Amino acid sequence: MQMQAEGIVIRAMDYGEGNKILTVFTKEYGKVGVMARGARKLKSRHAAISQLFTCGQFVLFKSGGGLASLTYGEIIQPHHTLRADLTLAAYGSYLMELTDRLLTDQDASPALYEQLKALLMALEEGKDPQVLAHIYELKLLQLSGVSPVLHACISCGEMDPALLNAFSVPAGGALCTRCRGHDASAVQLSPSLLKLLRVLSTADLKRIGQVELKAQTRSGLKQLLRSYVDHHLDLRLRSRAFLDQLEKYEL
Repeated sequence: MQMQAEGIVIRAMDYGEGNKILTVFTKEYGKVGVMARGARKLKSRHAAISQLFTCGQFVLFKSGGGLASLTYGEIIQPHHTLRADLTLAAYGSYLMELTDRLLTDQDASPALYEQLKALLMALEEGKDPQVLAHIYELKLLQLSGVSPVLHACISCGEMDPALLNAFSVPAGGALCTRCRGHDASAVQLSPSLLKLLRVLSTADLKRIGQVELKAQTRSGLKQLLRSYVDHHLDLRLRSRAFLDQLEKYEL
């Protein structure tokens, strides 16, 4: 069966003497495993489109339940900048691996695909990678059915923002002043951080601009969402470990 699809390479692994095995997140078919024969050879017509982060039009042939074979590819966006910059490559690799681990094979999600495509463009345009990463993490949490509850107390349903002053990672959302004692590990949730989380949870990466954050807000946002992702998705990602080390070095 021949398949034609727009897609993004979210994983690329060397295979054999000159081949690559790709994981391509396609708009039409979801995540597809692809054998790119000869892609490691410099003169191969598949070399350029088989690079991590590359967005392109793919023509694939699939027979049975194994990998599809790459027949033809035409690049839409090569995203050279992301591979050339260590920080951007670290953020991009983390978000690609997170996407790969959470998506099931051939489960199409056109809306998420468009957000990932916009994310890569925003990273290349120099927009804040930490903010972009958190927006995309929130979208993946929503896709996984474990979005944090931000508009009401997770315990009693209180909706007054002035009373929502704590956040429980295990419970999955905000706590009000009356219910904060239900979780001894709950962290302080300032009005500004609550507002920011609400904005980021509904942000469209296709329309995102530059976001300026104070150092304290940036740190609080990172700690909260890292804890939340780790607890509710329970993934151990090599790319995240590298990103964490890189951020420590940059500080």
